[in-house]
Amino acid sequence: MRTRQSRRWEIYLLSLALAVGAAGCGTEPEAATRPLTGRAAAPATHSAEADKEAEKAALAAYSGYLDASRAASARSDPSHPALARFLADPLLTRVRMAILDAKEHGAMRTGKLVSDPTVVSVDLAARPPTVEIQDCLDASGYRLVYAKDRKAVPGTRGGRYLATATAVRFPDGRWLINGGAAHQDQPC
Repeated sequence: MRTRQSRRWEIYLLSLALAVGAAGCGTEPEAATRPLTGRAAAPATHSAEADKEAEKAALAAYSGYLDASRAASARSDPSHPALARFLADPLLTRVRMAILDAKEHGAMRTGKLVSDPTVVSVDLAARPPTVEIQDCLDASGYRLVYAKDRKAVPGTRGGRYLATATAVRFPDGRWLINGGAAHQDQPC
């Protein structure tokens, strides 16, 4: 039986391993537990070049998001300025709350998180335009430790698992990551 504290750490791990929190990126309850498989083909009203540009911008936002969340987590800084450059709500708030929770419990992240993202769908006709990303995260070298003595927080684990994220294009043209899920039950 898990304690409230171990559940908090699990939620923290899920949110900071990818900094995506325990909630999914869809509105359906099962969205948090299933990988993305792409969307049905929509009528093409954009070019392949536009799709490629969207993919490139979304992957850059995703990479920036991982870098920003690692930096903010290592410093226990939920207000780290890079977070808002790559994240949007609701994910931005979940990431900040997870970092704040760890800070209040004297914990921080150390090590390396290895990412291998792939774009699984681009929907430029959606409002807002979206890009769905699937990633095989390797968090085996990314540890949650107590800041005081750098000892691992009990009940935390790493490993390789599937993660998903959603990038949206804002009216000003920026692509930001606003949702996602860590699927630790789905190794990759």
